[in-house]
Amino acid sequence: METASFNGLLKAILYILAFYYIFKFLARLFLPVIAKKVVEKASEQFRQQQQNQNQTNTHSSTSEKPKEKKIVGEYVDFEEIE
Repeated sequence: METASFNGLLKAILYILAFYYIFKFLARLFLPVIAKKVVEKASEQFRQQQQNQNQTNTHSSTSEKPKEKKIVGEYVDFEEIE
């Protein structure tokens, strides 16, 4: 069984720090590009949904006939008697 050495501990800490700084550097490079693509894709999907909704509203409004209003009776204005 091997025992942990001080050199092994320093190497592990060095690898962890190197990985952290490399990851941080790459995130600063690529994260804005990825975020921009995500926003563009979401806006395109939103635009398509709006177009689909407008098309369905246009088709449904033109194909339906306007509903006739029912005439129930005439309006009578009452006055209070003292």
